[in-house]
Amino acid sequence: MIELRVNGETHQLDIDPQMPLLWALREHVGLTGTKYGCGIGQCGACTVHLNDTAVRSCSLPVSAAAGQQITTIEGLAEGPQAAVGKAVQQAWQDLDVVQCGFCQSGQIMQAAALLTSNPRPDDAAIDSNMAGNICRCATYARIRKAIHKAAAALA
Repeated sequence: MIELRVNGETHQLDIDPQMPLLWALREHVGLTGTKYGCGIGQCGACTVHLNDTAVRSCSLPVSAAAGQQITTIEGLAEGPQAAVGKAVQQAWQDLDVVQCGFCQSGQIMQAAALLTSNPRPDDAAIDSNMAGNICRCATYARIRKAIHKAAAALA
């Protein structure tokens, strides 16, 4: 049995400890907001927080996440990071960041982790931190503006 603490709830799962966290979240916990993109941790669509740090869930075995606090897009606006999560999600809506939307849960999770560690990032910090999250629609300028807007709302 693997114990996962996801969005403040504990789940006891009888699964292979080497299963990627992404599949445990989607298929066993039932939270489908975290997306499968590349399967090798390169695109960022699967980004979740593990103890408030952004990680790629497609390449992280559940055994590495067992007993730690996992936050998905569904729980970002709740719990200890609620203010950051709400600010980022509101900025995304206000600036109409989303185009196709596929990468956006990962983008939002990465942006929230950035603002948690750096509440006033400049463009270089945003570009550097968000570089591993790929958006095929190329909404990077809107993503950057939304992160600045969320930072201003949190100030």
